Amino acid sequence: MATTTIAEKPRSLGKLMAAGLIGSSIEWYDFFIYGTAAALVFGKLFFPYASPLVGTLLAFSTFWAGFIARPIGGLIFGHIGDRIGRKPALVACLAITGCATFLIGLLPTAATIGALAPVLLVSLRFLQGIAVGGQWGGVTLLLTESASSRNRGLAGSFCQMGVPIGVILGNVAFLVASASMSATSFGSWGWRVPFLFSALLFPVLAFIQLRFEDTPAFKELQAQRAASPSAAAKSPLLAVIRQHWRPILFGAGLLFACNSIFYVSISGLLDYGTRALHLDRNGLLLIVLISSAVNVGIIMLSGKLSDRLGRRPLILVGAVILTLWAFPMFWLVDTASLGLILVAVTVGGFGSSLIYGPLAAYLSELFRPEVRYSGASLAYQLASILVSGGTPFLMTALLAATGTSASVSAFLALMALCTLGSALLLPETIGAKASTAAAAAAAAATPAPSA
Repeated sequence: MATTTIAEKPRSLGKLMAAGLIGSSIEWYDFFIYGTAAALVFGKLFFPYASPLVGTLLAFSTFWAGFIARPIGGLIFGHIGDRIGRKPALVACLAITGCATFLIGLLPTAATIGALAPVLLVSLRFLQGIAVGGQWGGVTLLLTESASSRNRGLAGSFCQMGVPIGVILGNVAFLVASASMSATSFGSWGWRVPFLFSALLFPVLAFIQLRFEDTPAFKELQAQRAASPSAAAKSPLLAVIRQHWRPILFGAGLLFACNSIFYVSISGLLDYGTRALHLDRNGLLLIVLISSAVNVGIIMLSGKLSDRLGRRPLILVGAVILTLWAFPMFWLVDTASLGLILVAVTVGGFGSSLIYGPLAAYLSELFRPEVRYSGASLAYQLASILVSGGTPFLMTALLAATGTSASVSAFLALMALCTLGSALLLPETIGAKASTAAAAAAAAATPAPSA
């Protein structure tokens, strides 16, 4: 069957959005189940001679390794995506993630191979991080560059919805695995089952590879390069760092609020709730599942609204909500009531989703087509190494050092203020052509931007 050219068949955008959503969901499922396993079993299995607290910190440090690798993946696959194509970069990332996650499910523990076990665990986690670092830009650009300016925010939200759906899939997998066997069996081999399910990703990447061509924007870029070989020789990575450093930095800042509260909610609270508040593990997993289901709808709604209201207003409102909610959230968590914890996490997820929904379209619009994959990926993945990966580790360390959850609340409030400031310093892109929006963002790199 002939491949589908998106430019020739606009209705194929719906199929592409569905494929992007499924692929992104499974990819994030692969990435997030590691965090759940790190909170529940990895400390005991891969660091058996450490105390429970130290084992958790060590497990979360391996979780962080995936985030350290993500900017590297953004650099590598951003270059590939800007030079060779959006689709080839995306398919390669999906394949690497699926393989690395599947192999984690087969990995011997420290009881079998000793110190080599955590080394292999970190190595596979690093591969996961590299692939996820390149994957987000690929899905985002396949969707947003294939959509018209009137529905680019909605199209991009199908990439963003993959995050809470990935969390839901991961939590369901762990809930089913732990409920269907004894605690001993789960700790021995049951935790492996969610990782082995990553094999489901391969049919999706085969569908994308066989059914879709690259985006209209990249095809136009290829034609321009063919007409001007000197322009084609330029490095997109060097160009984006040199000419778009401010959108990269402030684009990363846009993610500080939603990333910090997200990883506190899905991983940090799981450890805090079971170890310090003595709550049931499955009850906490169910809370994350319910909150994530709500977030799916809010992300799509905020992406759609951003096509009418603008990207920045929704991000600003979300940042204000998260700033004000940082302390009340942990007042509710510390009651150790599962119902109040659900309220705490759901309200935080609402503010986070208002920010996250428009970000796929917003970050892509801040950069010119020839450097878009590199620029958007660098901005997104820079936040991962600065905030995302370290949040569960930092939360555990803050609680141990201060003995109070107020320190975690202060951290969340600070991250929300960073997002608020970043949104105020970046230009609005709604309704502008990609080149015009990118030019405005690049112009903001000069001192004293207008208010």
